[in-house]
Amino acid sequence: MLTSASVTANIPATDLTRARSFYADTLGLKPAAEVPEAGLLIYRTDSGTAFSIYHTEFAGQAGHTVAQIHVDNVDAEARALQAKGVTLETYDMPGVEWDDGIANMAEMGKAAWFKDSEGNILCIDSGFPEG
Repeated sequence: MLTSASVTANIPATDLTRARSFYADTLGLKPAAEVPEAGLLIYRTDSGTAFSIYHTEFAGQAGHTVAQIHVDNVDAEARALQAKGVTLETYDMPGVEWDDGIANMAEMGKAAWFKDSEGNILCIDSGFPEG
């Protein structure tokens, strides 16, 4: 039924101006579209995937990852984020080896977690394993 559907992330923000600045200045992303009356920013990456940031008073309250960004080189992207002042998060995850905020999860690859300007937890990773 949903096998041919696409999935997007919807990321909450209490302050859209602050979020827009973080996503532009820190992550290098600019909105592809804006819907001010709905409090909505829509982003598209060069790969064609999309996600939105929407205004709500409940931003940053999730204690879990709200979006994963699949990258070719987790180490390089994580170091670039750190150079821009982003703090990488570490978690107590059995079997995971940590190297300065980068998780090595054996057959799952590498990942790094960080919080955006709104307190949402985001993850950069090397993608899902095939299979």
